[in-house]
Amino acid sequence: MKKINNYVDGSLNSISKKELSVQDPSTGEEIAKVVLSSIDDFQKIIESSKKSQIEWANTTPLKRSRILSNYKTLIEKNINELAEIVSMEHGKTLADAKGSVTRGLEVVEFACGIPHLLKGEFSQNVGSNIDSWSIRQPLGICAGITPFNFPAMVPMWMYPIAIACGNSFILKPSEKDPSCSIRLAELFSEAGLPGGVFNVIHGDKHVVDLILSNEEIASVSFVGSTPVAKYIYEQSAKHGKRVQALGGAKNHLVVMPDANLNQAVDGIIGAGYGSAGERCMAVSVAVAVGDIADELVEKIHHEAQKLKVAPWTDTESDMGPVISKDHKDKIENYISIGVKEGATLVEDGRNYKIQGYENGNFVGPTLFDHVTKDMTIYKEEIFGPVVSVVRVKNYDEALNLVNEHAYGNGTTIYTSDGEISRHFTTNSKIGMVGVNVPIPVPMAFHSFGGWKQSLFGDHSVHGMEGVHFYTKLKTVTSRWPKSIQSGPEFVLPTN
Repeated sequence: MKKINNYVDGSLNSISKKELSVQDPSTGEEIAKVVLSSIDDFQKIIESSKKSQIEWANTTPLKRSRILSNYKTLIEKNINELAEIVSMEHGKTLADAKGSVTRGLEVVEFACGIPHLLKGEFSQNVGSNIDSWSIRQPLGICAGITPFNFPAMVPMWMYPIAIACGNSFILKPSEKDPSCSIRLAELFSEAGLPGGVFNVIHGDKHVVDLILSNEEIASVSFVGSTPVAKYIYEQSAKHGKRVQALGGAKNHLVVMPDANLNQAVDGIIGAGYGSAGERCMAVSVAVAVGDIADELVEKIHHEAQKLKVAPWTDTESDMGPVISKDHKDKIENYISIGVKEGATLVEDGRNYKIQGYENGNFVGPTLFDHVTKDMTIYKEEIFGPVVSVVRVKNYDEALNLVNEHAYGNGTTIYTSDGEISRHFTTNSKIGMVGVNVPIPVPMAFHSFGGWKQSLFGDHSVHGMEGVHFYTKLKTVTSRWPKSIQSGPEFVLPTN
């Protein structure tokens, strides 16, 4: 049985003998054991991170950039291997896994420009013979706590920028699919990163709490559910840490009567059912405006029936299993609640069985119609292949629906009207907005983050928001003294 250890000082090493099971979502079978780290493991990683950080911070940004460039090349060479690791433990299709690695790689590419990104500002003669300039300096030890749904991409939204800025980084990946983080760490070492700058620790909530309370860790980055994000935010702030905690989502896709209906349906199918709906940017609510609803539901239903649900090893698979049996049961319970509360179940994904994979965690594409905003399936994040259609009379009602929801992660509108599009992008109270695109995930040189209950903290992830999050600003005011002193000054200089 494969054992997955921590990655410390550039090698695999763990003290604890306790283990957790890692399972194949397609079969339900155990495929590995991952170490359940102890406080001794944690302390060893803290010491390693602390020891390496000072020297790494003193390494020039240009040298850091060259190591990141080497890392980029190695990820490109090993992208198929990384994608297979993701698919094997998460269950998503190989093409989807490879795409997620590529989106993470884009952040590494962005971080290669760190010499430029760390440039400060300079002002000459802010006062008589006084100059002022700003400097961005590393925080110290940074930590990331990442979810199961993107075991490559989400960690890569964090640690490349943090490390490029001169910090050391501790990654605590999901214990459900931990192998990819180890391979990414190994490749970083191969690229020339000094030992201890990037460490990986495995474990459960006990390890998370150690991270949140440890005085040596300066910042915490998190992606996960809203209840946990709030907990991370509160505990991090309590212990004086900088924090960015991304929570849940209920992303609305508004379909206007003038929309290209086929494009809108394709968008809903791909963004609603892709990766079995286990995306924080998944479309879980389709808002049908006006008379378009009947045709929209009919077309979604028709296309959903064509989807092939199968293990990642099937190259024709459109979507794989969900991560665990517990999560499968949770999704199916939500479907039952939707029926009980009066929504029309058009497509039922419960009790989905595949020959030879009867113990797999498969949920078929599910479609509800006539969903209302007081229903549980509308209010809560399901995180599965369940799409709810809400019917509204007009655009204003659709916009209010989007803005009144507790979550504010992403939204999009399908329309041929530029004026409506402009109004929607300006007035929707959402962090990421799309027009005629199903998943408006920003590229690496912009930043990812929602509003309301979808983000806790002042900074989004990656892009310049990431550079600002992983550095602290210092402003210098300087004057070189004259040979003849004029005596003490008792007022603030104004010229």
